[in-house]
Amino acid sequence: MMNRRYLLPLLAACYHAGLSATELVQWQRLPLPVVLHTGHERVIFVNRNVRVGYPAALDDKLRIQSSGGTVYLLARDDFSRTRLQLVDMDSGELILLDISAAAGDELEPVELRYGEAVYRNDKAVKADEEEASTSRMAATTGLPVPVVLTRYAAQSLYAPLRTVEPLNGITPVPVRLPAVVSTLLPTEAVTAAPLAAWQQGALTVTAVKLQNQRQARIDLDPRALQGQFLTATFQHRWLGAKGTPEDTTVVYLVTEGGADTSVIPEPAAPDKEGK
Repeated sequence: MMNRRYLLPLLAACYHAGLSATELVQWQRLPLPVVLHTGHERVIFVNRNVRVGYPAALDDKLRIQSSGGTVYLLARDDFSRTRLQLVDMDSGELILLDISAAAGDELEPVELRYGEAVYRNDKAVKADEEEASTSRMAATTGLPVPVVLTRYAAQSLYAPLRTVEPLNGITPVPVRLPAVVSTLLPTEAVTAAPLAAWQQGALTVTAVKLQNQRQARIDLDPRALQGQFLTATFQHRWLGAKGTPEDTTVVYLVTEGGADTSVIPEPAAPDKEGK
């Protein structure tokens, strides 16, 4: 078992998308307009490993960062509509963004979505190719896909990056859950904070950090988890008392689609008058 004193710094470095609304845009091989507001970073969830191409005219006006299928754009100055190119490093697919920047408040993230056909190298590939990819993965590894996804997620969080086994078809995706999920383990004095998610075909694995809030050991039971999950796997079977190196672990939830459709929604907050 890995020494758990290293768990917290590692998990803190993982990116989590909060509850902010998201603008959904459909990529249909037509340039997509994306508005930026000067001085505010805007996040674009591409969900694919992409390289960003841009004209030299934006060198001093735009900061671009890309990591794990997510692109971060920060306009330092106003500029008129200019084209960016996102190149899918796996398929070679080219996605075009027409971006512009002007004064304004912070904007919600953007998520790129694809239709029934995914275009790769100008050839339409039907959505059922994802199912074929999933079947190939199971045949190659000799393991069920939920097991492969869970192992990949655990390696991504715990193991050095150089030791993570690359698997075709697994891509990082946004975590569309609250910063704290109170409905996941409602019978235990445990906080649950989503960390990261990966997708393979129609299946998604979501890593959720669990932390004990009591001064006593808690034995974890998957039957206490609330929601619709294909599988649920704890990194460790118990939590030590709060404040000890063992008070934190991770649970890996495999779901059809995103975890946001499988986890019980948070209860509505009462209004200020308590009505």
